[in-house]
Amino acid sequence: MDFLNSRKGLFILGIATGLVTIMLAASGNPKNMAICVACFIRDMSGAMRWHNAAVVQYFRPEIVGIVVGSFLISIFTGEYKVKFTSGSAFVLRFIGGITMVLGALVFLGCSTRMVLRMAAGDISAYIGLIGLALGVGTGALFLKKDYSLGEKKEITKAAGVIFPGVLVILLILSVTTTFFVTSTKGPGSIHAPFMISLIGGSLVGILAQRSRMCFTGSFRNLFFMKNFDMIIPIFGMFLVVFIYNIAKGQFSFVPYGPIAHPQTIWNILGMYVVGLAGTLLGGCPLRQVVLAGQGSIDSVGTVLGMFVGAAMAHNFKIAAAAAAKATEKPPAVAGGPGINGQIAIFVCIIILLIIGFIGTRKGKINV
Repeated sequence: MDFLNSRKGLFILGIATGLVTIMLAASGNPKNMAICVACFIRDMSGAMRWHNAAVVQYFRPEIVGIVVGSFLISIFTGEYKVKFTSGSAFVLRFIGGITMVLGALVFLGCSTRMVLRMAAGDISAYIGLIGLALGVGTGALFLKKDYSLGEKKEITKAAGVIFPGVLVILLILSVTTTFFVTSTKGPGSIHAPFMISLIGGSLVGILAQRSRMCFTGSFRNLFFMKNFDMIIPIFGMFLVVFIYNIAKGQFSFVPYGPIAHPQTIWNILGMYVVGLAGTLLGGCPLRQVVLAGQGSIDSVGTVLGMFVGAAMAHNFKIAAAAAAKATEKPPAVAGGPGINGQIAIFVCIIILLIIGFIGTRKGKINV
């Protein structure tokens, strides 16, 4: 276990995560969306009829696998601890989760998908990286002012089983009943076989838990502590996917890739929201799901907020549209968010700044 905490170990864990990602894409998941947490939560939200966007509805086993994988490995390593912050922190984290997924769906992908898109040569993803870094930088300013949403306290371990257990029950219902819906076209209809998805998600949960992989946390540590360790597994993941794309002839620098858009300002601001939210909440979308599996009730609140936010993104037409080139029949689509999405981004930024000010103990506000 000590080796896995070394820089070489973290690099190997990142490579392994990249290999699992490649396996999921090669088995049928969307090519540059193989393990996108925000996209998959959006699909699951649609499968449960929380939104009616017919092309993004499928109960993704990968998310259940990440939670269960993190849960099991944390028990095995003795890191399973159920913690909860009392007061209004749960509500603030729930709201923060909503903003985080709204930002991701304006960009059209979370920070995980951003890296996968970068590894394929998607220039709009590199532009999104600028926004992510700026958002983390803003969050770091609050951290330097002693930002906190309260002290975490350990509670009964049984409480940590509820969230993984509910997800497993929902997963079983998704394959044994007709309660849930599945897309017949669009991204929701593109997926790997059930068992491969579940096993792949579980492996990602295990690897991400061991490596502490966090896309916002890596920048936070760089800005806040000048520490590069958390970037190492992400670089390992990027490198193996990058090499695979070159070997398969799938890499080329393009203004935008599949299911993306080239609207620069909204790519930057969308990921700015993800970076700021991830810093204030203690982790990117992937990290939140992993932490929810290993006993963080606070992260459960964030993930639940992400499910609600994903539904809001489509019910209120906040999510961006993917750009598309003109064909014989349909005209070209510029892509990007409409006016609802544009307004929502600024509202999300304001909300997150308020959470940041609430969490700075300078005002001695008890949360």
